[in-house]
Amino acid sequence: MCMRDDDVLAAVRELAPVLRERAAVSEEQRRVPDASVKELEQAGFFRLLQPRAYGGLAADPAVFYAAVKEIAKACGSTGWVASIVGVHPWHVALYDPRAQEEVWGEDSSTRICSSYAPTGAVTPVDGGFRISGRWHFSAGCDHARWALLGGLVTDGEGRPVDMRTFLVPCTDYRVDDVWDTVGLCGTGSNDIVVDDAFVPNHRILGYGTMAALTCPGHEVNAEPLYRLPYPAVFTTTISTSIVGIAEGAYEDYIAATRERIGVSYGQKVAEDPFAQVRIARAACDIDAAWLQLTRNIADLYAIARSGETPSISLRARARRDQVIATERAVAAIDLLMENAGGGIMRKGGNALQRAWRDVHTGRGQAANDVERALILFGQDALGIAIHDPML
Repeated sequence: MCMRDDDVLAAVRELAPVLRERAAVSEEQRRVPDASVKELEQAGFFRLLQPRAYGGLAADPAVFYAAVKEIAKACGSTGWVASIVGVHPWHVALYDPRAQEEVWGEDSSTRICSSYAPTGAVTPVDGGFRISGRWHFSAGCDHARWALLGGLVTDGEGRPVDMRTFLVPCTDYRVDDVWDTVGLCGTGSNDIVVDDAFVPNHRILGYGTMAALTCPGHEVNAEPLYRLPYPAVFTTTISTSIVGIAEGAYEDYIAATRERIGVSYGQKVAEDPFAQVRIARAACDIDAAWLQLTRNIADLYAIARSGETPSISLRARARRDQVIATERAVAAIDLLMENAGGGIMRKGGNALQRAWRDVHTGRGQAANDVERALILFGQDALGIAIHDPML
């Protein structure tokens, strides 16, 4: 029987308790266990945003984000890796068909990692570019055989012309194990190091091309999924993980608080009206974050299905709500942590404490630059022309 979108979501939900049990192991090993990645693959998760031409589902993006949230609720690090590695098939589907064939032609289950910040050197040569350097924070890179690496292309005077992403096989790079953090410890977000590799033009894609929704991959992948704007797809991926972590932390807090006795007052914390107010505020922030994220993706997908192009105003709204979603999720966990008792800070794998560390680490991801995103919305509201690759 052919797997459907909802089948994948159901399989992910069944897998969630196992991922939750492995959360401490992921943190200790500083990477998502191979077994978890294999089980997510068997559940069909990595197929959700992959083109149908290579066995993917080209699914409704709402299903992908719902699955990401379920995984992140169970284990923040696994949710983070799954979301980022899971969204890369969508990005590769925008590339020249030759690049897609190189990635998936022999093995359609091949996974891709990324580091989009343009930290390496790129030099134009006949037929493409040569790239060298070190790219940081590549989540899940130990589970991938290709990497998407950012590069800044300049003109003859050294002025930036375009941001581009270079698709590179693992034979052209090495992974430097440097990931050692207080949050998202299990993501294995190590460095990718390239020593003078050639990348042909068909494995290079510019942000300008993606913003215009005129990518070479559209010739072979006609599904509306691939007509969504890159910034909305990727930044929503980041925020969904963080909202999922917050939702899982909220559920853990509720379960613990029902039984916890406040040492200072000698009463059940559940009977404390101030704790009840914190619960209401935290729940509201998490709900609001998720509702706005899903509304924007649904609106963008509806426009893509109609064959139209999303307006700048809608793109700006999606970015506005995405950064605020992260902000709300972090605030919700902070609120609960303040009333969780001193024991919550002990070492030893407490789930709420881990979630608190995870969301604060995830908050630092470039997609969560609150002021930069809000400025874009404000400018559009005031009728000021916007020129930004992340819109």
